[in-house]
Parts: sequence; C-alpha cells; structure tokens
Amino acid sequence: MVKHIVMWKLKTHADLTSKIAAALEIKKSLERLTSTIIEIRELEVGMNFSNSEKAYDIILYTEFDSKNDLEHYAKHPEHVKVKNFIDGIVEDRVVVDYEI
Repeated sequence: MVKHIVMWKLKTHADLTSKIAAALEIKKSLERLTSTIIEIRELEVGMNFSNSEKAYDIILYTEFDSKNDLEHYAKHPEHVKVKNFIDGIVEDRVVVDYEI
C-alpha cells in the first residue's frame, strides 16, 4: 500500500472568508476525484483549525494499492486540472509519499 499526503498553505487573502472559501473549493475538487479516478483507494481532506503560524491550511491524505496507481493518479487529466487550480492559490506545499 502507498500513502500520499500533501499539505498546502494558502496565499494570504484580504479577509478570512476568502481563504475559507478557497479551502472549501479545494476540498470539494479533491473529493470529486474519487468518482473518476478508480485507483484512489482512500481519500480524506482536512481543513486546519489551529491558529499557529506554522500550521498549514489544508491536508490531503490518500491511499493507493501501488506506486503505479499513485503515478496514474498524478497524471490523470482530472487530477491535473485540480492541481493546476490549487497551484494558483497556494504559497507553499509539502508532500510525503511512502509505502507500507
């Protein structure tokens, strides 16, 4: 099994409402991928509630059966669309992929 975890820090917006709306749109977009990318075994999106300056705003936790399935997910056109949208509104991203 392969686990893929990504955390994003969103760009600072003029008001908190815009940042929350952006996070919600990311969450919905990622969750929709489960209906089109069959290689996704598990997908969970969480929105941060901590006020820490070091905290990231949103996290993606996914599971795949193999590295090949993760690679297929990464190249899938629907994932690429979501990734491009996210890339436009984040200031930082961290990722961890590991196999168990």
